[in-house]
Amino acid sequence: QLQLVESGGGLVQPGGSLRLSCAASGFTLDYYAIGWFRQAPGKEREGVSCSSGSGASTNYAHSVKGRFTISRDNAKNTVYLQMNSLKPEDTAVYYCAADRLAAICVPSAYDYWGQGTQVTVSS
Repeated sequence: QLQLVESGGGLVQPGGSLRLSCAASGFTLDYYAIGWFRQAPGKEREGVSCSSGSGASTNYAHSVKGRFTISRDNAKNTVYLQMNSLKPEDTAVYYCAADRLAAICVPSAYDYWGQGTQVTVSS
């Protein structure tokens, strides 16, 4: 059974850092496009960062560029999102997603989703 499990969320002060992890089971991430998405209360789910199956291509939402970094460890079958210089507007539930064919960083392009992890940025 294909499964994605996120971890690493929590409460952090503005300017702080968190690293989210997304462990995959039931399939190998190597050739899957992966993405991190987030959804704040009352807002639509949005793409934060996505990486192509080969890892050769990555993109970031304008709001996180220069602060967030997506990476993958294929040996551990795990995807990461390093989040630095966090702002209150980064508060949201963060989801990881995977898809064999996704070519764009939008939720509708991804078939497999984790359950989400809450990130709260507040003093």
